[in-house]
Amino acid sequence: MVGKHIHKAGFVNIIGNPNVGKSTLMNALVGERLSIITSKSQTTRHRIMGIVSGDDYQIVYSDTPGILKPSYRLQESMMDFVDGAIGDADIILYVTDTVESPQKHKEYIEKLSRVDSPIILVLNKIDISTQEKVTELAGLWHTLLPKAEIFAVSALEKFNLDSVFEKILELLPENPAWYDKDTLTDRNLRFFASEIIREKILTNYTKEIPYCCEVVVEEFHEGEEKYEISAIINCMRDSQKGILIGKKGAALKKVGTEARLDMEAFFEKKVVLHLFVKVNPDWREDKRKLKSFGYIQ
Repeated sequence: MVGKHIHKAGFVNIIGNPNVGKSTLMNALVGERLSIITSKSQTTRHRIMGIVSGDDYQIVYSDTPGILKPSYRLQESMMDFVDGAIGDADIILYVTDTVESPQKHKEYIEKLSRVDSPIILVLNKIDISTQEKVTELAGLWHTLLPKAEIFAVSALEKFNLDSVFEKILELLPENPAWYDKDTLTDRNLRFFASEIIREKILTNYTKEIPYCCEVVVEEFHEGEEKYEISAIINCMRDSQKGILIGKKGAALKKVGTEARLDMEAFFEKKVVLHLFVKVNPDWREDKRKLKSFGYIQ
């Protein structure tokens, strides 16, 4: 009798505090740059899926915003994504690093200790630590989350990620594939265009500017030779609009050039990019606007 062919598939949700390397880890596991990465906190605002398929498995990774105490409605929506990810995970990938205190946002550690899903605890950034410190932290985490399996890795250097991948494959439930095998993400091209622009805002401006901006792609024309994209950067005040545009438009032009080059690499097409800045007061608190921007289901 021929053995039954087993296919595994499941949702592996990546959770953790800001700046521990969740997006770097997901991009490394997926093998594509789907989540934007900067040194600023709150870089990830949405829940972004990256899908990895083999002949007999499909892993649906989900990157989530960093855990924080919400100060306004946008951040409340971001934390709803995190809570949803804890609730619907087949496997939870909890990411911490060798820098942060294990006591940070203790309420989420308590939440995790009560879930039924298996937990893989990824202790990231071992490339900037010592063996002694890593061993000490692993022991601490074992006390806090006794049922979690702990892997010390460097997502940046792609060190020990194979062990994490093998453990995920082992823990995946038996299921048919949830998506077509050639699907890479649940997001469309417009979403990635807006995320690339938002990344350039995060890297080019300081203080509150990046946190007051939301990028909306108004037009996305897919031609044979090139993509033509028009996007609006929404900010909250006239003074922010002035900073975004810069003297004689220089700051906005720099963002546009950097975003266009990244888009051309990502889409593998020539890109014509038009950027506009619009004042949209209180968008972070306006339920209707947050819904239109995709933060509320």
